[in-house]
Amino acid sequence: MKTPIKTLTALGLSAVLSAGVSAGEVEERWLAMIASGEAYPPETLLPLFEQLEPVSTEFMLGTWKGGKFDGGLEPDPINWYGKRFNSLTDVEPLLVLDDNGQVQTFDKLGGAQMREISWAGVPSAALVYDSQPIMDYFRKVNDNLVIGLGDIKGKPTDFFFYLSRE
Repeated sequence: MKTPIKTLTALGLSAVLSAGVSAGEVEERWLAMIASGEAYPPETLLPLFEQLEPVSTEFMLGTWKGGKFDGGLEPDPINWYGKRFNSLTDVEPLLVLDDNGQVQTFDKLGGAQMREISWAGVPSAALVYDSQPIMDYFRKVNDNLVIGLGDIKGKPTDFFFYLSRE
């Protein structure tokens, strides 16, 4: 299955195209799922997530634009934009778009920090909220795209999202 270049560019993933990354089967599946805009269940996403490479905390530095695998079915009450990793101890875990389309920090859930934490026995960068029982685990699709798995204490660990490097 080929991923339409026009769709990737519209998603802000043109850096993926220019990076010259050789597309393996798992990478192609992630790119196709993102480009489709369809909803995917955790049972489909988890095995693919666990096949991805880990990432270092240094790799995550910078601003990342996000998206979800819900097919647009879930309402977005905060107009989520992405995440900004300023340093190991200074992360803006929720960036949102205001009414004028400007990116701002969503402060209601507080800040976060990064640590290397294992998921399924594989240590990789993880985001740990400072004042919320939330952690996000990250795995690398390529140099400009990571998949996140959100873990909220007391809820199923089944919220997947992607981040593309700005």
